[in-house]
Amino acid sequence: MRVLLDENLPHDLMGLLVGHAAETVAGQGWAGVRNGELLKRASGAFDAFLTMDRRLPAQQQIAQLPFGVLLLVAPSNRLIHLRPLVPEVLRILPTLTAGSVHVVGA
Repeated sequence: MRVLLDENLPHDLMGLLVGHAAETVAGQGWAGVRNGELLKRASGAFDAFLTMDRRLPAQQQIAQLPFGVLLLVAPSNRLIHLRPLVPEVLRILPTLTAGSVHVVGA
């Protein structure tokens, strides 16, 4: 699965998404791009979008997207707080459907 990590996630998280082709927003050259435009650019290029932006589902029409969104909820975006969420992320990714939002974490 092609996974895009939002700017608010550490690059090191990519290495933990074993079995998936993970990229970062910055790695795509999209740093600083606003959410609406970012989601438009990701359409057709990615199957999943990982973010910690809790406002995203309310601000964007996720149901219209050709990929699913995983919203990670943790005390911070440090890898030490995100690592415990990885098994659940890896479990959900293969079943993620277009236009859906799944919350992982507290």
